Amino acid sequence: MRIERIDRLDDPRLAPYASLTEAQLRNRLSPGEGLFIAESPKVIRVALQAGFTPLSMLCEERHIEGDAADIIARCPDMPIYTGAREALRELTGYTLTRGVLCAMRRPEPKSPEEVCHEARRVAVIDEVTDTTNIGAIFRSAAALGIDAVLLSPTACDPLNRRAIRVSMGTVFLMPWAYLDSTDYLAELRRLGFKTVAMALSDDSVAIDDPALAEEPRLAIILGTEGEGLPGRIISESDYVARIPMSRDVDSLNVAAASAVAFWQLRAHNN
Repeated sequence: MRIERIDRLDDPRLAPYASLTEAQLRNRLSPGEGLFIAESPKVIRVALQAGFTPLSMLCEERHIEGDAADIIARCPDMPIYTGAREALRELTGYTLTRGVLCAMRRPEPKSPEEVCHEARRVAVIDEVTDTTNIGAIFRSAAALGIDAVLLSPTACDPLNRRAIRVSMGTVFLMPWAYLDSTDYLAELRRLGFKTVAMALSDDSVAIDDPALAEEPRLAIILGTEGEGLPGRIISESDYVARIPMSRDVDSLNVAAASAVAFWQLRAHNN
């Protein structure tokens, strides 16, 4: 084991955990050099199982022979930076979830064509920027039969530290890609999908409308937390669907709505 005790908070080796912003970690100018941070032993194990490359670990001392022992044994050449809980909190600015962080190599971006090649149901995330919602949507997509996730160019990065944690690592299991532009309906149709915008409108159909279930390939479009979907996306989609509400509630949070939509609109094997 390459265990290295932290004795100064400005150690440049600790920059991924302490001083680099999410944008700097992502390093879009040079994607092959980008990083992300996986948080908690369970999430790190999912990433390793999915084939992601670990670069280093920041770990509370008590976890070296505890919760993180199997991860360390699996990656014997990976440097392990360690210190007391309070020192690590001072370094990172937050208390580590279950005491372990792992810096990992960001994968090369995939294209929509790659991730949608055999997909029957895809989720499209339009401008959702809340990391908690992104993580929850990915978790629901993985659990409820969605084949891939596509994101508009302005949506939150799925490999954001908090999004990864909220997803419980399912962002590593789901194929995903960014769409080429915010005007993506034509792109989805070129990929062979009919589109359904999740929105309240005068011509919306209930989410259990049989026509939706019968579509062989369907892209389920979810809008941002405050404004919802742009009017152009709603008016030009093949369908607009709503989740029927009770007690004068007008809508659900986008993460909750995604779970309902994914379950109802999942592809059925005939």
